[in-house]
Amino acid sequence: MFNVVRSEPAPASLAEQRKYDSEDVWIALNKVFHKKCYICETVNPLDINVEHFIPHEGSGELKYKWSNLYFSCGRCNNIKLAKYDDLLDCCDPELDVVRAIKHSPPLTPYAKKLQIEACREDEKTQLTAELLDRVFNSEHTPNKAVTAAFLRQKVFNQYNLLFTQLTKYYDPVALDEEKALAVERIKLLLKPSSPYSAFISWCVIEDDELGPILRDFIGLVEDA
Repeated sequence: MFNVVRSEPAPASLAEQRKYDSEDVWIALNKVFHKKCYICETVNPLDINVEHFIPHEGSGELKYKWSNLYFSCGRCNNIKLAKYDDLLDCCDPELDVVRAIKHSPPLTPYAKKLQIEACREDEKTQLTAELLDRVFNSEHTPNKAVTAAFLRQKVFNQYNLLFTQLTKYYDPVALDEEKALAVERIKLLLKPSSPYSAFISWCVIEDDELGPILRDFIGLVEDA
């Protein structure tokens, strides 16, 4: 899960309260969420939904409320359903959702599990971590087990891009300009628009040298 800035104004069609997923809503959500599922961070998933973050349960206000509309892939939306309706809000400008939950990428493309760990004790953080663990590691149906394995492979591929840049940065004979270029490429992987940026962020957070250098590019900036 990644920090999202809801920079787009409420689409005009929502005022009419006829459809919550009109074309202008899709266009605006595409920009806000960088074409990513807000839960698993897959870019351009095959199946994307306009989701109500808080179930509207017939409430017109919640159904057409711009701040309650999110992008999620069909798989994550199916896993979330009604059980996970009190999650951390990745659009909350005062919440660093990246640092609230530790995302550890798999170390091989066929790892059986990746680690999701809540870094806070409150119920919302614990519930969000539980959902993320289910998304990336679920084996409760054969289909979910297969799709989770495929998802972990995609996370590993992104981690491998980071590892390539770390290797270049820490090469004992690397020139200053080569190290600087590696840092710039890592910044690209940390961008909210990049897939699985929370996993990349945690790799950098736990790096004693690069963590302080790149802290301003990870989630929300912490107090100095």
